Amino acid sequence: MRMISMVAGLTLVLAACGGDQKTGDQQGTTAAPEQPAPAADAPAGEAPGAGAAGGGGKTHDVNMVLEGSSYKYVPDQLTVGSNDVIRYHNKSGGPHNVAFWTDSIPKGAESAITVPEPMAPLSSKLVVAPDEVIEVKLNNAPKGEYKYYCTPHLALGMKARLTVQ
Repeated sequence: MRMISMVAGLTLVLAACGGDQKTGDQQGTTAAPEQPAPAADAPAGEAPGAGAAGGGGKTHDVNMVLEGSSYKYVPDQLTVGSNDVIRYHNKSGGPHNVAFWTDSIPKGAESAITVPEPMAPLSSKLVVAPDEVIEVKLNNAPKGEYKYYCTPHLALGMKARLTVQ
């Protein structure tokens, strides 16, 4: 019974991935390349919600998109503070998630990263609904590079990097 549920769930994820590719024309108009740039600079990062990181950190926005045949995080490189919050928005091509490689983060960082409803250690839940958000919180994260990826789209090159300063 458990195996049937897992196969059914995997089938749903794969069907959702393939289904979005057929509507690529719509996807391209949903996530315009100019949209992420202002959000990544995050003057709004000092908005009242920014205090949610626990240390008065800033809030940064990253879009998870399908542009043409490319799955990506936009921006795919982001510099953040050790107590910042990163909000990943499902814009197109979902389902998406955020999963950190445990061997590609600084020592001691595993306990400093909070992901919502984890599927596995350092791996967030999948988001399916349009504009659904994954909020990753850093809690006094050590400085360094944090490499991460989208589990369903890793084979298609959907990966990115945070630099904590």
